[in-house]
Amino acid sequence: MDRLGFTAMTAASRTMSSLQLRANNLANATTPGFRADMEQAEAVAVQGYGYDSRHLARLRDNGVNMQAGTLMATGRDLDMAVQGQGMIALEGPEGEVYTRHGSIQVDADLRLTINGRPLLGEGGPITLPEYDSLHIGSDGTVSVIPRGDYLMAEVDRIKRVDIPAANLTKDSSGLLVTRDGQPAEASDEVRLVSGYLEASNVSAVGELVASMSLSRLFETQVKMMKAAEDLSDAGNRMIRG
Repeated sequence: MDRLGFTAMTAASRTMSSLQLRANNLANATTPGFRADMEQAEAVAVQGYGYDSRHLARLRDNGVNMQAGTLMATGRDLDMAVQGQGMIALEGPEGEVYTRHGSIQVDADLRLTINGRPLLGEGGPITLPEYDSLHIGSDGTVSVIPRGDYLMAEVDRIKRVDIPAANLTKDSSGLLVTRDGQPAEASDEVRLVSGYLEASNVSAVGELVASMSLSRLFETQVKMMKAAEDLSDAGNRMIRG
């Protein structure tokens, strides 16, 4: 009976973690550039005498689904979408972070930012001079017409990277980082397209169906724990005679 209860408890705990992951994906189904989380776990043997048949499901860092989302036309010149594979590099609190959300803003200090985080170029965060016009090319080149001038001048080039999905994870803020914490090499192969944002790659229908299935599975596992308790009580009554 102990093994039945232990198995049901472990399965229920794993199911709850899966439901939380699905709920987070659903909550970000309309967030531009969001990459869906993919659950990962491994079986771990329980240490100690008499527990050879017991195993726990230990969660690992969630994988990231890097499948491209649909491009949405916005008509805004500073909205950039990554075409194909790749990401845009930003400055995070503890190093570089990466995103496919390309809604670029110019802050009060004339820095290019995305969601308040500085956009990185070849020489660090990109800061603009006083300008009359701003243009970002498909290769990430940032050019401006300086205030009072008429010739276009190149300021910097947005750092674009192409990292395999197996080497990516998410930090506490939900942004992508490398698993080893080291900055990725820039890639000139990554192209940008102006006037578009990329939609989330979450399949809302798929996540909803999976959540419903997991909910039913959790109910079954709770019933198994109750059955294990009832069987244990019955056994104890028989022993007491």
